[in-house]
Amino acid sequence: MARWYALALLTGPFLVTAILLGLSLYSPEFLPRILTTSDKVSLLLFGIGWGLVGGGLLEELGWTGFAVPTLLRGRHGVLGTGLVVGLLWGAWHYLIAFWTISGTASGRISPAIFLPALVFYVGSLPAYRVLMVWVYERTAESMLVAMLMHASLSASALILESPRLAVLPGLTYGLVLAAALWGVVGVVAVANGGHLSRQPLSSRRVS
Repeated sequence: MARWYALALLTGPFLVTAILLGLSLYSPEFLPRILTTSDKVSLLLFGIGWGLVGGGLLEELGWTGFAVPTLLRGRHGVLGTGLVVGLLWGAWHYLIAFWTISGTASGRISPAIFLPALVFYVGSLPAYRVLMVWVYERTAESMLVAMLMHASLSASALILESPRLAVLPGLTYGLVLAAALWGVVGVVAVANGGHLSRQPLSSRRVS
Protein backbone atom coordinates (compact mmCIF):
# COMPACT_ATOMS: atom_id res chain seq x y z
CA MET A 1 0.00 0.00 0.00
CA ALA A 2 2.93 2.33 0.67
CA ARG A 3 3.82 2.49 -3.03
CA TRP A 4 0.32 3.73 -3.87
CA TYR A 5 0.58 6.49 -1.28
CA ALA A 6 3.96 7.46 -2.74
CA LEU A 7 2.48 7.46 -6.24
CA ALA A 8 -0.47 9.57 -5.13
CA LEU A 9 1.70 12.12 -3.33
CA LEU A 10 4.60 12.39 -5.79
CA THR A 11 3.14 12.16 -9.31
CA GLY A 12 1.93 15.75 -9.47
CA PRO A 13 4.91 17.43 -7.76
CA PHE A 14 7.44 15.38 -9.72
CA LEU A 15 5.96 16.13 -13.15
CA VAL A 16 5.36 19.82 -12.44
CA THR A 17 8.87 20.32 -11.02
CA ALA A 18 10.58 18.38 -13.81
CA ILE A 19 8.73 20.28 -16.54
CA LEU A 20 9.30 23.72 -15.01
CA LEU A 21 13.00 23.06 -14.40
CA GLY A 22 13.37 21.73 -17.93
CA LEU A 23 11.65 24.76 -19.46
CA SER A 24 13.65 27.10 -17.22
CA LEU A 25 16.73 26.12 -19.23
CA TYR A 26 15.20 28.16 -22.05
CA SER A 27 13.72 30.98 -19.98
CA PRO A 28 14.08 31.90 -16.28
CA GLU A 29 10.38 32.83 -16.05
CA PHE A 30 9.62 29.10 -15.84
CA LEU A 31 11.59 28.71 -12.61
CA PRO A 32 9.44 27.12 -9.89
CA ARG A 33 7.76 29.77 -7.79
CA ILE A 34 9.20 28.38 -4.55
CA LEU A 35 12.71 29.17 -5.84
CA THR A 36 11.95 32.79 -6.66
CA THR A 37 9.77 33.91 -3.75
CA SER A 38 11.24 35.59 -0.70
CA ASP A 39 8.68 34.00 1.65
CA LYS A 40 9.11 30.29 1.07
CA VAL A 41 7.64 29.15 4.38
CA SER A 42 4.35 31.01 3.92
CA LEU A 43 4.02 29.76 0.34
CA LEU A 44 4.63 26.16 1.42
CA LEU A 45 2.19 26.32 4.30
CA PHE A 46 -0.52 27.99 2.25
CA GLY A 47 -0.06 25.62 -0.69
CA ILE A 48 -0.15 22.47 1.42
CA GLY A 49 -3.04 23.72 3.56
CA TRP A 50 -5.16 24.76 0.59
CA GLY A 51 -4.34 21.56 -1.26
CA LEU A 52 -5.42 19.37 1.64
CA VAL A 53 -8.58 21.25 2.63
CA GLY A 54 -9.83 23.16 -0.40
CA GLY A 55 -8.86 20.52 -2.94
CA GLY A 56 -8.35 17.06 -1.53
CA LEU A 57 -10.86 17.05 1.31
CA LEU A 58 -13.82 19.11 0.14
CA GLU A 59 -13.83 18.38 -3.59
CA GLU A 60 -13.15 14.66 -3.39
CA LEU A 61 -16.19 14.13 -1.18
CA GLY A 62 -18.15 14.70 -4.36
CA TRP A 63 -15.85 13.53 -7.13
CA THR A 64 -14.49 10.34 -5.55
CA GLY A 65 -17.14 9.95 -2.88
CA PHE A 66 -20.00 9.85 -5.38
CA ALA A 67 -19.23 10.39 -9.08
CA VAL A 68 -16.30 7.99 -9.53
CA PRO A 69 -17.78 4.88 -7.84
CA THR A 70 -21.13 5.51 -9.53
CA LEU A 71 -19.55 5.58 -12.99
CA LEU A 72 -17.32 2.60 -12.26
CA ARG A 73 -20.34 0.53 -11.25
CA GLY A 74 -22.03 1.68 -14.44
CA ARG A 75 -19.46 -0.19 -16.57
CA HIS A 76 -17.55 2.90 -17.69
CA GLY A 77 -14.14 1.55 -16.69
CA VAL A 78 -11.18 3.56 -15.46
CA LEU A 79 -10.61 5.48 -18.69
CA GLY A 80 -14.26 6.37 -19.27
CA THR A 81 -14.80 7.33 -15.65
CA GLY A 82 -11.63 9.41 -15.57
CA LEU A 83 -12.55 11.26 -18.75
CA VAL A 84 -16.10 12.06 -17.66
CA VAL A 85 -15.15 13.19 -14.17
CA GLY A 86 -11.98 14.87 -15.41
CA LEU A 87 -13.81 17.00 -17.97
CA LEU A 88 -16.43 17.98 -15.39
CA TRP A 89 -13.65 18.73 -12.92
CA GLY A 90 -11.87 20.89 -15.48
CA ALA A 91 -15.06 22.73 -16.48
CA TRP A 92 -15.85 23.44 -12.83
CA HIS A 93 -12.44 24.96 -12.22
CA TYR A 94 -12.51 26.86 -15.49
CA LEU A 95 -15.73 28.60 -14.48
CA ILE A 96 -14.21 29.47 -11.13
CA ALA A 97 -11.17 30.93 -12.90
CA PHE A 98 -13.43 33.13 -15.02
CA TRP A 99 -15.34 34.49 -12.07
CA THR A 100 -12.52 34.93 -9.59
CA ILE A 101 -9.72 36.17 -11.84
CA SER A 102 -11.88 38.48 -13.92
CA GLY A 103 -13.67 39.83 -10.85
CA THR A 104 -16.91 40.21 -12.78
CA ALA A 105 -20.00 38.07 -13.21
CA SER A 106 -19.61 38.33 -16.99
CA GLY A 107 -16.28 36.50 -16.74
CA ARG A 108 -14.25 38.89 -18.89
CA ILE A 109 -10.72 37.59 -18.89
CA SER A 110 -7.56 38.33 -20.84
CA PRO A 111 -6.06 35.86 -23.36
CA ALA A 112 -2.99 35.63 -21.09
CA ILE A 113 -5.14 33.71 -18.62
CA PHE A 114 -7.89 32.36 -20.87
CA LEU A 115 -5.76 30.23 -23.20
CA PRO A 116 -3.30 28.67 -20.71
CA ALA A 117 -6.19 27.95 -18.33
CA LEU A 118 -8.14 26.25 -21.11
CA VAL A 119 -5.20 23.97 -21.93
CA PHE A 120 -4.67 23.08 -18.27
CA TYR A 121 -8.30 22.43 -17.37
CA VAL A 122 -9.22 20.59 -20.57
CA GLY A 123 -5.90 18.92 -21.34
CA SER A 124 -4.19 18.17 -18.03
CA LEU A 125 -6.97 17.62 -15.49
CA PRO A 126 -8.76 14.82 -17.40
CA ALA A 127 -5.46 12.94 -17.78
CA TYR A 128 -4.66 13.38 -14.10
CA ARG A 129 -8.16 12.26 -13.14
CA VAL A 130 -7.72 9.08 -15.20
CA LEU A 131 -4.61 8.35 -13.14
CA MET A 132 -6.51 9.16 -9.95
CA VAL A 133 -9.28 6.71 -10.85
CA TRP A 134 -6.69 4.07 -11.72
CA VAL A 135 -4.99 4.49 -8.34
CA TYR A 136 -8.39 4.57 -6.60
CA GLU A 137 -9.41 1.24 -8.13
CA ARG A 138 -6.05 -0.37 -7.31
CA THR A 139 -6.25 0.67 -3.63
CA ALA A 140 -9.60 -0.98 -2.86
CA GLU A 141 -11.35 2.33 -3.56
CA SER A 142 -9.46 4.32 -0.95
CA MET A 143 -10.93 7.80 -0.55
CA LEU A 144 -7.86 8.90 1.42
CA VAL A 145 -5.47 8.07 -1.42
CA ALA A 146 -7.66 10.00 -3.88
CA MET A 147 -7.76 13.00 -1.55
CA LEU A 148 -3.99 13.00 -1.17
CA MET A 149 -3.45 12.69 -4.92
CA HIS A 150 -5.75 15.65 -5.58
CA ALA A 151 -4.14 17.65 -2.76
CA SER A 152 -0.63 17.07 -4.10
CA LEU A 153 -1.53 18.48 -7.52
CA SER A 154 -3.31 21.51 -6.04
CA ALA A 155 -0.38 22.19 -3.73
CA SER A 156 2.08 21.81 -6.60
CA ALA A 157 0.20 24.36 -8.69
CA LEU A 158 0.26 26.92 -5.88
CA ILE A 159 3.81 26.29 -4.73
CA LEU A 160 5.59 25.72 -8.03
CA GLU A 161 3.75 27.40 -10.90
CA SER A 162 4.37 31.09 -11.55
CA PRO A 163 1.13 33.10 -11.66
CA ARG A 164 2.71 35.67 -14.01
CA LEU A 165 3.54 33.64 -17.12
CA ALA A 166 2.75 35.40 -20.41
CA VAL A 167 0.46 33.81 -23.01
CA LEU A 168 3.07 31.86 -24.98
CA PRO A 169 5.05 30.56 -21.96
CA GLY A 170 1.78 29.68 -20.22
CA LEU A 171 0.57 27.77 -23.26
CA THR A 172 3.93 26.03 -23.61
CA TYR A 173 3.89 24.87 -20.01
CA GLY A 174 0.26 23.75 -20.22
CA LEU A 175 0.81 21.75 -23.40
CA VAL A 176 3.95 20.08 -22.08
CA LEU A 177 2.22 19.17 -18.81
CA ALA A 178 -0.81 17.76 -20.64
CA ALA A 179 1.42 15.74 -22.97
CA ALA A 180 3.42 14.39 -20.02
CA LEU A 181 0.29 13.34 -18.12
CA TRP A 182 -1.26 11.62 -21.13
CA GLY A 183 2.11 9.97 -21.73
CA VAL A 184 1.99 8.56 -18.19
CA VAL A 185 -1.57 7.32 -18.83
CA GLY A 186 -0.31 5.58 -21.97
CA VAL A 187 2.60 3.96 -20.15
CA VAL A 188 0.29 2.71 -17.40
CA ALA A 189 -2.12 1.27 -19.97
CA VAL A 190 0.66 -0.53 -21.86
CA ALA A 191 2.11 -1.87 -18.61
CA ASN A 192 -1.33 -3.30 -17.77
CA GLY A 193 -1.86 -5.17 -20.99
CA GLY A 194 -3.49 -2.36 -22.95
CA HIS A 195 -6.26 -1.45 -20.52
CA LEU A 196 -6.45 0.55 -17.32
CA SER A 197 -9.21 -1.27 -15.45
CA ARG A 198 -8.30 -4.08 -13.11
CA GLN A 199 -10.29 -6.47 -15.26
CA PRO A 200 -11.60 -6.22 -18.83
CA LEU A 201 -14.68 -4.06 -19.09
CA SER A 202 -16.78 -6.94 -20.45
CA SER A 203 -16.28 -8.95 -17.28
CA ARG A 204 -17.49 -6.23 -14.91
CA ARG A 205 -20.74 -6.88 -13.07
CA VAL A 206 -23.30 -4.19 -12.52
CA SER A 207 -24.03 -4.04 -8.84
